Amino acid sequence: MSVIDIHAHYVPKGWADLGEATGDRSHDWPWLRVDSEKEAMMMVGDKEFRPITHNSWNAEVRLKEMDADGVDFQVMSPTPLFFTYEESGKTSATIARIFNDEALKIAEQGEGRLIPFCQVPLQDTEEAIKELDRCVANGHRGVEIGNHVGDRDLDDAGIVDFLAHAAELDVPVFVHPWDMAESPRLNRWMARWLAGMPQETHLSIISLILGGAFDRLPKNLKLAFAHSGGSFPYWLGRFENAWHRRPDLIAKSEFSPSHYLDRFSVDTVVFQEASLRLLVDVLGEDHVMLGSDYPYPLGETPVGTVVREASFLTDEQEAKILGGNAQRFLGMK
Repeated sequence: MSVIDIHAHYVPKGWADLGEATGDRSHDWPWLRVDSEKEAMMMVGDKEFRPITHNSWNAEVRLKEMDADGVDFQVMSPTPLFFTYEESGKTSATIARIFNDEALKIAEQGEGRLIPFCQVPLQDTEEAIKELDRCVANGHRGVEIGNHVGDRDLDDAGIVDFLAHAAELDVPVFVHPWDMAESPRLNRWMARWLAGMPQETHLSIISLILGGAFDRLPKNLKLAFAHSGGSFPYWLGRFENAWHRRPDLIAKSEFSPSHYLDRFSVDTVVFQEASLRLLVDVLGEDHVMLGSDYPYPLGETPVGTVVREASFLTDEQEAKILGGNAQRFLGMK
């Protein structure tokens, strides 16, 4: 069974001037300050956002590091900084096209082992569907979306229409938390990533259930959440209890929360065996897939360590999580 990393990101080694491409030079657009052959800094206007190295854009380096970790295939998703959901649909579509085309250039050098996922202007359903169609025709194998658009969560009518279109195309959707809330408390110690990111993912899974989105969406939708579903797996019992005991406060879905556990998958970016055991216990061995968050510093390295060292997994379960479930999710033969 192939080993497939479902959660990795890419950053091109530079891209078109977004101010020129969008006709808006007043905006602080993302750009890349290349500091050396191997090092660069992601910038937003004149502010440093994140240092990166050449494994973000160099397919040869990625393949060598995949080989070292025993990874056969890797899904390359956009870095959420590039989503630009706060812009108009037309502007965001222009930006999406630029990065989606850059992703294909990297994947083309990956000897068939790098699987590109596109981004879309999710704030504009018509433009999002148009870009998804273009990308699928050009070779993208799936789409990554942010977990919300401003105050619109995944049960929003326009987002549900987009997800239904992805299901119609049999295109897998990977949901990544982004745009976490800021406050004096959350701006310390990377708390937006350590606490805000799990909260965002948890909230969006709740919205799909209580907002009735799963009741409206086709069951063949292939949906997966990054970062192990956030805090949702741990708090399913609380959610289930509230659904049954406080119907006056909860806008009920057609069924209780646990009924929908087979409608989505999560990755394994949990870093410890106890958390992985919880994922498998709650979501089932068929709905957990290997993920790493490569190549960022908070990702798992070597990739797959927690799964391979987990004492509770059978050989069959390990094979499913390392690659079998992802093969089905990606439609790979």
